[in-house]
Amino acid sequence: MARAAPVPSRPRHRPNAEGLPPKKGDGRGAKSNASGRYEKLTREETEDGWDIEEEAPPLKTDVTLETPRRIINYVDSPFVPFDRSINPIRGCEHGCIYCFARPTHAYYGLSAGVDFESKLFAKPNAASLLRRELASKTYKPNHIAIGTNTDPYQPAEKRLQIMRGIVSVLREFRHPVSILTKSALITRDIDHLAAMAEMRLVTTMLSLTTLDRRLARAMEPRAATPKRRLEAISTLASAGVPVGVMTAPMIPGLNDDELESLLETAKDAGARFAGYTILRLPLEVSTLFKEWLEATYPDRAQRVMRHIRDMNGGRDYDPQWSRAREPRTVYAKLMSERFAKATRRIGIDEAFPRLRLDLFQRPVEKSAQLSLFNESSSE
Repeated sequence: MARAAPVPSRPRHRPNAEGLPPKKGDGRGAKSNASGRYEKLTREETEDGWDIEEEAPPLKTDVTLETPRRIINYVDSPFVPFDRSINPIRGCEHGCIYCFARPTHAYYGLSAGVDFESKLFAKPNAASLLRRELASKTYKPNHIAIGTNTDPYQPAEKRLQIMRGIVSVLREFRHPVSILTKSALITRDIDHLAAMAEMRLVTTMLSLTTLDRRLARAMEPRAATPKRRLEAISTLASAGVPVGVMTAPMIPGLNDDELESLLETAKDAGARFAGYTILRLPLEVSTLFKEWLEATYPDRAQRVMRHIRDMNGGRDYDPQWSRAREPRTVYAKLMSERFAKATRRIGIDEAFPRLRLDLFQRPVEKSAQLSLFNESSSE
């Protein structure tokens, strides 16, 4: 692979996409911004001997609007319990260092590091595309999962309101959906969600990784605080919207000791069901996570990575080990047993509520000619 000439590094700062060191405390998760794995040229940092503190403008988040031809993604994977999903935005400003979706930015020629958090691609035509796809005579309804890749309620959604359009269309068609988020912004759409909940068409989940605000700030710098997520759970539950908690990811030696307290606190807030996952580090995520871990928790780094490799057959990531249907390692079995015992003791369900498919309907389109006689035609 061809390589560009090394560029000077300044260890006190990480470079942004333009190679400039952002200001301290910019709230980004990744500590670097290495070139994407499909790029012909890569950049390397080298120590040039200079120790210069440079100030640069804060790293801003850029949102590019794109117009895809389809919005429903069909999924064929043994690792997930759904066959279709919607991703309103690519990339995620929440900046969770452990996010398994980071490597997808390589398809844009961008980095899985800071680029993933600061260069987003939004789909403003999502609602109209969804309406067209659901209205197709060949479409067969099944549960749509939203929030399984990047968060649908990240900060840009406040302005773009893409999710609000999507939820409105799903309500109109009476189509079942599950939504997973870290954001309290989901409560903005509680009017649609409550109406869908009455027909058993929606489930929601808040991802809760830790109750320690300092750890949450370090791991998930621009996501809602744990307190705000718990408040969102309470608000949804009070409105009659089925809401659960996803204690994910559990990271050995970092937040796994909180599993039971997370479940208890979420149950007290109104969560009816729960799930968990253990950290996985595909492709670039492995390097980014280790870099973050060594910088943020150097005293725990070796122990954490040792546990992770034990769960992956000696590698940083191996889905045949860490995502096997039955736990294959001592740690994975222990986590499974702890979760099962805790949910039984606390009285929170492991099984998610079943959603209805039989209410699906395509809105009746009125014929201009028949409307003269106050009649209508349907598909």
